Amino acid sequence: MGAAPQEPHDRGRVEVRRSARRSRTVSAYREGDRTVVLIPARMSPADEQRWVAQMLEKLAAQEKRRVPGDEALMARARELSAAHLAGRAAPVQVRWVTNQNSRWGSCTPSEGTIRLSHRLQGMPDYVLDYVLLHELAHLLVPDHGPAFWALLEAYPRTERARGYLEGVASAARLPHIPGARHGAPGGDPAGSCG
Repeated sequence: MGAAPQEPHDRGRVEVRRSARRSRTVSAYREGDRTVVLIPARMSPADEQRWVAQMLEKLAAQEKRRVPGDEALMARARELSAAHLAGRAAPVQVRWVTNQNSRWGSCTPSEGTIRLSHRLQGMPDYVLDYVLLHELAHLLVPDHGPAFWALLEAYPRTERARGYLEGVASAARLPHIPGARHGAPGGDPAGSCG
């Protein structure tokens, strides 16, 4: 059993498990923050690397297709509000939008609406949860003052999610990365509400 090298598109650690009973098939699944790849014991190191990369791409594509719909976003918003805001943030509507290229999310507290950028689709759940919780907090406190940030202290992955979003925004501004998006947001990584 060995660990394959990390790939840039990888989510977490990769654990390769070799099996003498496995003769031809390769499979993979997520287990928490790591990916487990099952391969035949006789596979060469070069084939192992190729298969690990292929399985990581396959899992990422499957996860990207499983984007939650607006109803699932609303359900998740209710769960996050109950877990981290004592249920006090009660949005009227939560939905994906494709017209937010300079923000990750936004809300209109007077209407109780939250909009999340489609660019969040396919990002890790803890990042989506952070942005959703950020916008839920704006339903209670419209600005980014101390009372607002005190609400977000209840979410244990705030700093990790902010770091992830800052990295995505920074990478999008680099001119020579294939597929980079230009004009990414700056400042607060979750965006701000109007």
